[in-house]
Amino acid sequence: MTHTDVQTPQNATSTANAWLHAFDEALQAKDIERVLTLFNDECYWRDFLAFTWNLKTCEGKDEIQAMLSATLANTRPTQWLLEGEASENGDTVEAWFTFKTALASGKGYLRLKEGKCWTLLTTMQALDDFPEPRNHHRPKGAEHGANKQRKTWLEAREREEAELGYTQQPYCVIIGGGQGGIGLGARLKQMGVPTIIVERNERAGDSWRKRYKSLCLHDPVWYDHLPYIPFPDNWPVFAPKDKVGDWLEMYTKVMELNYWGSTECQNARFDEAAGEWVVNVKRNGEAITLRPKQLVMATGMSGMPNVPEFPGAESFEGEQQHSSQHPGPDAYAGKKCVIVGSNNSAHDIAAALWEHGSDVTMLQRSSTHIVKSDSLMEEVLGPLYSEEAVASGLTHDKADLLFASIPYRLLPDFQRPAFDAVKQRDAAFYQKLEDAGFMLDFGDDESGLFLKYLRRGSGYYIDVGASELVANGDIKLRSGVGIERINPRSITLTDGSELEADLIVYATGYGSMNGWAARLISQEVADKVGKCWGMGSDTTKDPGPWEGELRNMWKPTQQEALWFHGGNLHQSRHYSHYLALQLKARMEGLETPVYGLQSVHHLA
Repeated sequence: MTHTDVQTPQNATSTANAWLHAFDEALQAKDIERVLTLFNDECYWRDFLAFTWNLKTCEGKDEIQAMLSATLANTRPTQWLLEGEASENGDTVEAWFTFKTALASGKGYLRLKEGKCWTLLTTMQALDDFPEPRNHHRPKGAEHGANKQRKTWLEAREREEAELGYTQQPYCVIIGGGQGGIGLGARLKQMGVPTIIVERNERAGDSWRKRYKSLCLHDPVWYDHLPYIPFPDNWPVFAPKDKVGDWLEMYTKVMELNYWGSTECQNARFDEAAGEWVVNVKRNGEAITLRPKQLVMATGMSGMPNVPEFPGAESFEGEQQHSSQHPGPDAYAGKKCVIVGSNNSAHDIAAALWEHGSDVTMLQRSSTHIVKSDSLMEEVLGPLYSEEAVASGLTHDKADLLFASIPYRLLPDFQRPAFDAVKQRDAAFYQKLEDAGFMLDFGDDESGLFLKYLRRGSGYYIDVGASELVANGDIKLRSGVGIERINPRSITLTDGSELEADLIVYATGYGSMNGWAARLISQEVADKVGKCWGMGSDTTKDPGPWEGELRNMWKPTQQEALWFHGGNLHQSRHYSHYLALQLKARMEGLETPVYGLQSVHHLA
């Protein structure tokens, strides 16, 4: 070990300490000009609630100055302290830190270049006056002593279930009881926010159980934990759908969530005068009106199914179904099946049909990003979410913050090297696919899967075996063509050729989440909040202008008291924390002045 190697961590730590001390002093003096001298000309400050009561990224000194001018007096930040040792990564010093505001405790991550701030993440972690009942604050459970009015845990739980939504109104209603609604429900339960989760399926986990039978998680287990209860150490790396469904059902019971299965939301409207929502639901056939102060749409990032309309579709004598309705391959042995689309669901469904003896053709209308599951795990996710990451002390909560510390503007630059490594590693695989006529891409700017997901929520497949079937012709491929019309037993393509078909599966994705708002509330409200998801990157299906954060997700919208929650399991877990804190603060009557409420540029 060289002398420099020994000195570097100490130098990094003293550099980070000195910066935090100067930052703390300048903020306490409310000297914004002095604060700005601590930042590089290229700088980014990403804040989750601590300063802005919003999810907001400020890019450059002018935006940071404007944000601090508006928020510093209310926030009153202090006690910026290094957590552990800083580290050096090339020319960058990186460090964890904690801090306090007038209302909350915070945690963040800092990157310095040449002693000045390049990226800063600040996150609210807990409201000081309203700690969650965990660790030192955990409930006793048993009530010692004598009490003639004693209620057992079961009696208290049954009373809550009987009263909430009937004689007592919930503060919050979550529409959608999939993984997102359940994870947020658990956060709100722990924070003491009375909440009802409304789900049209009978049981928690049914949204997984009822999908095509080959479905499993394509993300690895370390990435997919729910809040509070991580998966056990023997949980499979890629969980099958029914196992996920059973876990969600167990979790809902253990976390004591007020989960209304077999309940359909009929409609909702915001009563301006009363400052509350009027939500009409049908629970097991009984009409009930709920009046929560806050309404969360947790109907899934995927929103409303996109079912394309083609001339002649009504004349088709076989079966047509959107991928979300596909029951699985069992009934289609020996049948001619056409899958319209070439993303995750299309590949999963095509492979399962092939395994069951179907004649399968995939219709690829536009290019698709493919990444092998092993390559994704080892080259891209591994440093943050893997057994090795856990062994090195990187919990999933810490990994979530580390990932969040990269501003979206910089994320392509951080992701590109990993996907360049994937391209090199799997060059022969990609060549084989292209030789079969498959149209490949790595995103508009070669930045790979996660950026594609953030920008448009589609356009990729994590390969768990189906690509090999496409490459060797077991799954037939027609690429670069669309559907001209549908005939009684066939499809005419735009190049004039014809495909026989007994089954057409439209693996054509979903619309924006605000489609549910249009259906359940009104088109007017859906237009008022605008498009959900995407960040204005001006890439395919993500039109500009640049917005810097995901539109409308987990933060205040242009419609008072309406929130959107969704995303993959990692996002649901991490961002549910900040959404729950916002709802708790409002319930307790805390001041929550929102800085930088996003403008609406796109309606859907």
